[in-house]
Amino acid sequence: MTADMPEMASYETMCREFSIDVPEYFNFGFDVIDAWAKKDRNKLALIWTSQQGGEKKYSFLDLANLSNQAANILLKYGINKGDRVLVMLPRIPEWWIFTIALIKLGAVIAPCPTMLTARDIKYRVNKGRFRMIITDVENAPKVEEICNECPTLLARFLADGELKGWASFPYELLYPAPVSHRSVSIPDQLRTRSSDPMLIYFTSGTTGEPKMVLHNHAYPLGHSVTAGLWQDLRHNDLHFTVSDTGWAKCAWGKIFGQWIAGACIFVYHFTGKFQATEVLPLLEKYQVTTFCCPPTIYRMLILADLEKFDFSSLRHCTSAGEPLNPEVIRVWKEGTGLTIREGYGQTETACCVAAFPNIASRPGSMGKPSPGWNIAVHDDDGKPVGPHEEGRLAISCTPKPPGLFVEYLDNPEENQKSFVNGWYYTGDKVACDDDGYFWFVGRGDDVIKSSGYRIGPFEVESALLEHPAVQEAAVVGSPDRIRGMIVKAFVVLNNGFEPSEALIRDIKNYVKRTTAPYKYPREIEFIKELPKTISGKIKRNELRSAELKRYQEKN
Repeated sequence: MTADMPEMASYETMCREFSIDVPEYFNFGFDVIDAWAKKDRNKLALIWTSQQGGEKKYSFLDLANLSNQAANILLKYGINKGDRVLVMLPRIPEWWIFTIALIKLGAVIAPCPTMLTARDIKYRVNKGRFRMIITDVENAPKVEEICNECPTLLARFLADGELKGWASFPYELLYPAPVSHRSVSIPDQLRTRSSDPMLIYFTSGTTGEPKMVLHNHAYPLGHSVTAGLWQDLRHNDLHFTVSDTGWAKCAWGKIFGQWIAGACIFVYHFTGKFQATEVLPLLEKYQVTTFCCPPTIYRMLILADLEKFDFSSLRHCTSAGEPLNPEVIRVWKEGTGLTIREGYGQTETACCVAAFPNIASRPGSMGKPSPGWNIAVHDDDGKPVGPHEEGRLAISCTPKPPGLFVEYLDNPEENQKSFVNGWYYTGDKVACDDDGYFWFVGRGDDVIKSSGYRIGPFEVESALLEHPAVQEAAVVGSPDRIRGMIVKAFVVLNNGFEPSEALIRDIKNYVKRTTAPYKYPREIEFIKELPKTISGKIKRNELRSAELKRYQEKN
């Protein structure tokens, strides 16, 4: 479970001495949560607060007991080792309780954002052959809309209420009698190996629907680097990562590495439109010590008067999801005295490149490779390139570092493309300078990173093409000062439709209803025809280049 973490060592010493012991058998629920509960029964693990001011606190012992109760109930409803369960819950404590419970059972959990539409849910359940969905009362109607079209879905479970046809966590806990707090009984043959499947994330690609990223039970151990080294967490820290529970960023900052380190996690549950400035009073009130959020939120935070707040408890700040502007780093440091340390990784990885606390900050740089990760820059033929030359970011798989995903499930074509000659190619273009610092250049494909979300153009274009006014559509990322990138759609209209502001609003609202709202195009431009290759493929690179040029001219 533990990793050897030399405190305040130089980067070179850290890389040389840091190691992660991956045992044959490992289970985050038993070997981390229950282990902390036995070691220190009163140790605080989670502080939860809501937009309305509600507050709950959980010790590791609380989480151990509650997850045992949840696991026993899930066993009652037929969930066993290897069964796949889709969890679609907002930032409520039950998300952590059920995640730990499912890990203890050896089930395979797939966290999903609550913003998914019924169509999104149907695709995921059928693609992954899920047996159960765990959600809340608010999102249950979307599941009811499609559950009859999902043959593998055998059970629907509510975390926070009761509905006809649904199993209910509150009901099971209170009637007819509470379930035993005693630990789940796991026979030896059902213990989880580190190599057993544990987690599935759906991630957007350039073409087709989202891919399934599979992680094993060693994945949490990989986040020892994320939390212990990049976020610089210690056992008495209170860590706050701003992230939805449905994204891999939650795994980076709201559960695995933080609890391995013994730190306490702070969770802020908000609904509706997020106001970034709500975060600042929370940092002050709860005396948060380490903080992480996407660049989009930092860009919003620096618009506030930072001098009004007491950040004396805050000692370390990090950011991930997309490159951060050097200007934002400068303004944040002027207001708080702290340098934002960037980290790089994907849904497929733990933190594999970072501006660690023990290296000099170079604003705009990704930082240096994480200990245990052999990272290189390759050309299109898989050969190393020289310093300052652009190339593909490649991660060595010999051996695979803990935290690197197993494979894209049921997708041999994508696996063959991504894993080549013992290297995993991330799809990102980077360069490395003479001192070993990596610099992000851009995506090697058409995936759009907007406000920390990863959005595939295919998904948005598919939704656009269902609108009766749309004949053809192409979607690209357009530079934006706050969000980094926004989704922009170029639309060719069908005969009988004319461009108008009313039509733009109607198309936007249609896409919001058809797919997850974060994917809708914030800008729509009507054009006569799309640029295409001789074979008929859309030249998105031409559209992207035009958007970049337009942005540079305006700024």
